[in-house]
Amino acid sequence: MFASVSAVDPGWIAFLSPELASRAQFGWTISVHILFAALSVGLAPFIVYFTWKDVRTDDERYTRLRSFWVKVFAAGFVMGTVTGIPMSFQFGTNFPRFAEVAGELIGGPLAFEAKMAFFLEAVFLGVLLYGRDRVGDRTYILSSVLVGVGAWLSGFWILVVNAWMQTPQGYEMVTRGGLEIAKLTDPIAAFFTPRLPWMYVHMINASVISVALLVAGVSAYIVWKKRDAAAWNTALKLAVVILLISAPFQALHGDAYGRHVENTQPQKFAAMEAHYETGPADLHLLAFPTSVDAITNPKAENLFTVSLPRLGSFLASGGDFDAVITGLNEYEENPPVPLVFWSFRIMVGLGFLFIALALWGAYLIYRDRLAESERYLKAMIVASPFGYAALLTGWYVAEIGRQPWVIQGELKTSDAVSTTLSSTDATLTLTAFVVIYIGLVATALYVLKWLIREELQDLGAAASDERWRGPLPEVNEND
Repeated sequence: MFASVSAVDPGWIAFLSPELASRAQFGWTISVHILFAALSVGLAPFIVYFTWKDVRTDDERYTRLRSFWVKVFAAGFVMGTVTGIPMSFQFGTNFPRFAEVAGELIGGPLAFEAKMAFFLEAVFLGVLLYGRDRVGDRTYILSSVLVGVGAWLSGFWILVVNAWMQTPQGYEMVTRGGLEIAKLTDPIAAFFTPRLPWMYVHMINASVISVALLVAGVSAYIVWKKRDAAAWNTALKLAVVILLISAPFQALHGDAYGRHVENTQPQKFAAMEAHYETGPADLHLLAFPTSVDAITNPKAENLFTVSLPRLGSFLASGGDFDAVITGLNEYEENPPVPLVFWSFRIMVGLGFLFIALALWGAYLIYRDRLAESERYLKAMIVASPFGYAALLTGWYVAEIGRQPWVIQGELKTSDAVSTTLSSTDATLTLTAFVVIYIGLVATALYVLKWLIREELQDLGAAASDERWRGPLPEVNEND
């Protein structure tokens, strides 16, 4: 896993191998970028709704909510741009073989994302920020819609690329200049792969869930500080209603998505369930490691699981308890099973938590006690970052579960890494990205904190004196 260093380096320093450092760097940068990309995608429906209600009703509640969340959207857009720019450069610096093989397939969608989506979103975001008193009402509402369309189009074109990497089609391998590359033969087939509709719907809805929890958490905190804050009571109710729709839908869609994965990427499905022996598969509802070895090896006998016999086969096949599921032992190379196995369980567990929170909130709305329930307000404040945790672990299942392939069945990740990249260079650039991106995340959290404090001051509520510790100011018994 580690590569030796040159003689000029201190002997006690160990540098990561170019392959491992490149994998870690891309994984880290996309993990941070996806937080801001999901913020834009998930916040778009809220922005459209608040803008429409503000213009149509001239209600101070919606004016306040529109103004606040457009600022959050703008901050996320800037951070998403900054963290997203290095992504494409890494294809050339760290994975040049991938760029050579897939350039003809991925170049078009990436260009469409920049010219069709990014600029659309950027231009009309400027209108949203500065044009309320400069353009007509219809134009202003249209601007909010076009910002949302731009955000969702951006996600679409990025997922076109990723879905092709998962289930490639519409190409043939040819030799050019002594290199074997993928030649585009059918743009429609290449752009609209079997994975695209599944991945797009699941990712868009995951982003909506993440933002609904964020909106609920911010609203719950402000309501906690000032119970009669009408705008934020409205925002909290809206977030709960959206969560009530999106969270159960994600569970149903995820169940069907799992069957698609088993049909198209059986190795990934086996890794999700740590299913090693070919045959009927149990469904592991819960898994508890009883030793350190069990954490890093889901195959270990000392991993205590709560399983439903053969239910894995039933779900994967759509109704057959005896369906044979291909086990991991059938493959020469497998993904890091513990990462896929545990990420999948965290994602699913959080998904059911979101359903429970939505049902709890719906009950309180029905009883007209949403703002009075201190327990629920605390629960939503604590749960505000959990949507992003579920989104990231789901992304890890999709991406790590595809390994060892960067293009499924065509090009392995190990073969795509640059052969001229040194361990020192790869490790140092990874370190730089980690430090810089942590700074960007901290900056984004500070901006959110500042906006919340400004809102509390404007409402006449005292800001919390607690130290800043997370995505929302901490709530304690003295607040």
